[in-house]
Amino acid sequence: MYKTTIKLAVIGALGFVSSAAFAAGSFCALSSAPTGSAYINLYNDGRTVPPLAGPAVTSLQSRLNFGSDSPYAGAAGSCQITGLSNDATAPLSGYGLQVTSNTQNIFATDGVTVIGNVTQRIWRNTSTSPASCILGTKVTLGTNAFYNGSQYFELNDIAVGGYSGSGSVNVGYFAASSTPALSPVYRAGRTFTSVQHRAYKYGGTQAERQNNGTGYLDLPTIGGSSTLAINGVNSGISGTTVATATAAQQDAQVNSNWVDFTVDAGFQDDDGGTNPISSIAYVEFSCNSDSASTINSTWRKAGALRLRQTAQENTTFHEISLTGYAPPGATVP
Repeated sequence: MYKTTIKLAVIGALGFVSSAAFAAGSFCALSSAPTGSAYINLYNDGRTVPPLAGPAVTSLQSRLNFGSDSPYAGAAGSCQITGLSNDATAPLSGYGLQVTSNTQNIFATDGVTVIGNVTQRIWRNTSTSPASCILGTKVTLGTNAFYNGSQYFELNDIAVGGYSGSGSVNVGYFAASSTPALSPVYRAGRTFTSVQHRAYKYGGTQAERQNNGTGYLDLPTIGGSSTLAINGVNSGISGTTVATATAAQQDAQVNSNWVDFTVDAGFQDDDGGTNPISSIAYVEFSCNSDSASTINSTWRKAGALRLRQTAQENTTFHEISLTGYAPPGATVP
């Protein structure tokens, strides 16, 4: 992502739990059976870009083009919470913190080198029947984030599993004030598959950075890639090469057991940026009254958290599978 300071305001839609936002903004509903695309826009909402050639467009809202563009200081997209004192604060009113913080290290492929950490928190509202919970996930990448000994890990997607019995869930995110700026969450999908997104030329002119590569979609179509962790072109690309994908490389099958968040975070990005921290991404779902100790002992599932590098620039696919929180009684994968 280009090194930016993002000025974010927010609009949103009320989800399945009738709770007002704690500060400002609200969550957005994510159906268990979406149509057209498994994904919905979050920060991307209202995105417009100019043509690659022709007169300039003064009302440009490139929404950073998944991290390839320089900033647009306009209103943010949907589903963002603003005004929280920090990301340990409940994002919606009526919620109390149940799991203060569970932080685990992220290791390089050698299994020894720590390249960052991921923090998860759980809040619960017991005034509803059944109770409702919010899972928040944030990733921080360190200065020694060489995942394979020579390349920095670039976080493009955060996937959390265990939601097949949850019906419609709500999603949102919070980007705390930070220097460098935190990555927004561009979209969220009810799918296991993280779909690659590339700019036309990530090292080209601003118009080339603002536009999608040939065949690339903001909202992937529903297709036959249900078994893929990552879909796209699994090879690096130079900053001056036109990015091209086929229709089959831009689809994602609906999978109600997973929620995938598309971000762009990395300590040192191939496009020249430094943006080592993701926003905290939220999923709101029905839960129960389990104690904190029971949550920590039975809700954590191996493989319920996946961190993915989708080769947005000059890298290849890489997935890091971790133990993560899932709804009570969930099955993962």
